[in-house]
Amino acid sequence: MKKIVMTGGGTAGHVTPNIALMPALKEEGYDIHYIGSYNGIEKGLIEAQNIPYTGIDSGKLRRYFDIKNFSDPFRVIKGFAQAVGLMHKIKPDIVFSKGGFVSVPVVLAAKICNIPAIIHESDITPGLANKIAIKGAKKVCCNFPETLKYLPADKAVLTGSPIRRELLSGNKENAYTLCGFPAEKKPVLLIIGGSLGSRAINEAVRKVLPELLKEFHIIHLCGKGNLDENLIGTMGYAQFEYVSAELTDMLALADLAISRAGANSICELLALHKPNILIPLSAAASRGDQILNANSFAKQGFSYVIKEEDVTDNVLLSAVKEVFKNRQQYIDAMSNSGQMDSIATIMELIKQETK
Repeated sequence: MKKIVMTGGGTAGHVTPNIALMPALKEEGYDIHYIGSYNGIEKGLIEAQNIPYTGIDSGKLRRYFDIKNFSDPFRVIKGFAQAVGLMHKIKPDIVFSKGGFVSVPVVLAAKICNIPAIIHESDITPGLANKIAIKGAKKVCCNFPETLKYLPADKAVLTGSPIRRELLSGNKENAYTLCGFPAEKKPVLLIIGGSLGSRAINEAVRKVLPELLKEFHIIHLCGKGNLDENLIGTMGYAQFEYVSAELTDMLALADLAISRAGANSICELLALHKPNILIPLSAAASRGDQILNANSFAKQGFSYVIKEEDVTDNVLLSAVKEVFKNRQQYIDAMSNSGQMDSIATIMELIKQETK
């Protein structure tokens, strides 16, 4: 039986594509091991999959001053030594990395141990962790055509993002019941503000809520601590701090989505052909990757984009009306995009490197 070490962590976006690949890997007979940080979000997500998990030391490499800049390099070195030891112990045939700083020592350890590594970059421009890991990788998978120019030509492969199979089989009726919507059927607007929510999006939605409810039932994922108690019980409006497995059913029910522009999230909207309005994190709050992601999708006709600093109640209401009116254009663009079967493409790369 061939063995694969998977790695990636720090955010759910560095883990869920790995989880999406696992069923295909198991079907091909791969024995899966996972290396992550000791207490990162990846630990719980992977252990829930009943996959053997080992934690190593992990330090963040920052481009700005922080007192931890003096200690984290030593943690990275220690993590690298631990990863080399794990390579000798597990003896994997290949490593697959989804990024995040914990993945850097694992990929570099694989190179030292002559084990092929494949990495995946979700955003248009590689983050610092993957920029370092690219040096130890045989192949670099990516989501966007624009990313190819930032990668070594002999390593770059346009694959798209692995999408969880269950995402394609959501149950609309389950979501309708969970949300407690009235018997009167209306189109459903799904608002996804991220796990922490977005104050700008939440406020804009709630200011025009009466107007939106004239045409839509609304599912509002507003983020931890952001429920509005005054709106509890509002007919046709279901607000949640956070959902997990239920999101699959909610996406199936949605006719239109408002979302941040994280690469994995928007690739899921593309795979499901959901007309969408993207409100990317501003450059002041991030390295600007969501802005680039959103602009790429807008250029391809998949999305309508609003800059976070431009979000107002009236701007949002106008965008909802426009996108819903022209929703078939967005659906057609996504349907005709030739959305790649990313799992099959990545699996073929893995099999080629483990022959």
